[in-house]
Amino acid sequence: MTIIATIIVLGVLIFVHELGHFLAARSVGVRVDRFSIGLGPRVWGFQRGETEYVLSAIPLGGYVKMGGMDDEVLEAIEGGKAQAEEPTDPAGEAEGSDEEGGPVDPEPAPRPRRTLRTSDFDAKPVWARAWVISAGVIMNMLFAFGAYAVVAAGWGSTEVDTIRVGQVAVDQLPQGMEGLAQIPEGAYLQSIGDVSPEHWGDVRQALLDAPEGPLNIRFAEPDGEVTLQLSPPGDDRRRAVGALGFWVEPELVFVEPGAPAHRAGIRSGDRIAAVGGERVTLWSEVQSKIQARPDQDTEITVIRNGEELTWTVTPASVEAQTPDGEMRTVGQIGVQAATPITYSPVPPVEAVRVGWEETVGVTVFILNFLGELVTGQVSARNLGSIVTIGEASGQAAAEGLPFFLRFMALFSINLAILNLLPIPILDGGHLVFLGIEAVRGRPVSVEQRMRWSQVGFVILLGIMALALGNDFLRLFGL
Repeated sequence: MTIIATIIVLGVLIFVHELGHFLAARSVGVRVDRFSIGLGPRVWGFQRGETEYVLSAIPLGGYVKMGGMDDEVLEAIEGGKAQAEEPTDPAGEAEGSDEEGGPVDPEPAPRPRRTLRTSDFDAKPVWARAWVISAGVIMNMLFAFGAYAVVAAGWGSTEVDTIRVGQVAVDQLPQGMEGLAQIPEGAYLQSIGDVSPEHWGDVRQALLDAPEGPLNIRFAEPDGEVTLQLSPPGDDRRRAVGALGFWVEPELVFVEPGAPAHRAGIRSGDRIAAVGGERVTLWSEVQSKIQARPDQDTEITVIRNGEELTWTVTPASVEAQTPDGEMRTVGQIGVQAATPITYSPVPPVEAVRVGWEETVGVTVFILNFLGELVTGQVSARNLGSIVTIGEASGQAAAEGLPFFLRFMALFSINLAILNLLPIPILDGGHLVFLGIEAVRGRPVSVEQRMRWSQVGFVILLGIMALALGNDFLRLFGL
């Protein structure tokens, strides 16, 4: 499943990206010589009209080769076409010798001026070339928006499928809402005012929408009731809603390969019963106890097939941001619990809004992550390669089609943003060259573009090597 899911994710998203370039090129009359899924030597393909459609050997990207575009870089990734050698004089004389018969190094021939045809990429105005270069990123963003909207329309919006109360962050409760701390852990919410919630989204919305003044909340197992004095809707109300945690069982759905838990022997499907000798019933309890023990040997007891097993785990020390924005050192063991999910019906028009909001939200999240990566707030060890993509693809596929589509949407946005980085050889780098041309009125020379593209290629290889190295270090527990 993991292999098939990875092929689908990479194949579909690369195809979508390159299709954007292809359609945009055709829309402004640019000739397309080759449409390739994959890099490196050609494996299979066919010719239709003026375009060759191929599958190439390395499934880590693709490209659209357009007429009149400087193609030295493309020749390198296609497999490295040999350059024609300069003809030599069979007698070894004439222009290759000086007056005394000694050899003379020939002057390097200037790059011949190309004759552009109207269908060539470089013959088009700047706006048209910018449109062609940007179209791949635009298609990735449209794919993400469409996937989120389709999931919302077909299945509904995702909600946490529980009405059971977990831990409550008492210190975050504003005046008048302290009564939330009186609801026992594990209690089921029966009503919030006039609302009988069916999932946690109903709980959240009922608290946010309730009018100012008293609000009765009834719960069961154990039975009881609390009354809140609500302030007007605003930041205090939202903070209180965030402080009310929902119940998540400490049953593991994922154990990161090579992480401290995996090295100790803990596996997916285990249920954590105790941490440091203290019994736990909530996932939030597991998190808080492990985070408090960075670099400390900790006994963790799990239930596996009805049997209790105890392992000694040393949580890794990582930097994490607290709710108030401060950075602190916490422990992590590389596990994730299963959060129950349900889908709430969404009308078609509302699905469009959900698709847009999710696309914007994920985009902002990824941009924030990149910003924190650049400023050092997030470690470069968080970067992953094809190994991480494969693991995540397999896990998403195992969760079902709607979850898999949402994962593909997230990865499509990630691909779009990475392609916009101003690194020569990526779309963002090409847009920088076009911006320079638009400002100064003439294009960057072919030689300069080639030199910068080679620099960009090295940078890209370095990033890929770092990400792949991170994955191997994780696999070996380093």
